[in-house]
Amino acid sequence: MPKYIDAHPMGGLTPEVLRTLQKAPQDEFGITHLDILFNARENRCYCVLDAPSREAVVRHHAKAGVTCEFIEEVESTRH
Repeated sequence: MPKYIDAHPMGGLTPEVLRTLQKAPQDEFGITHLDILFNARENRCYCVLDAPSREAVVRHHAKAGVTCEFIEEVESTRH
């Protein structure tokens, strides 16, 4: 499955909510969180996701009321 990284403001996403999301099973859009990185002081969140498409990433975040500033398909050195 393709991997994506995105960036967006944390907004109402607290560190506790992000830790819960990290453990969540695959959602209805086919998204699985591989990693969630954040800086609460800077109000920044970066998600690394397994996702079937860029559009799925957009829909996944829209459901949470989040608009991504960028979404990029990436490859990992991990296997």
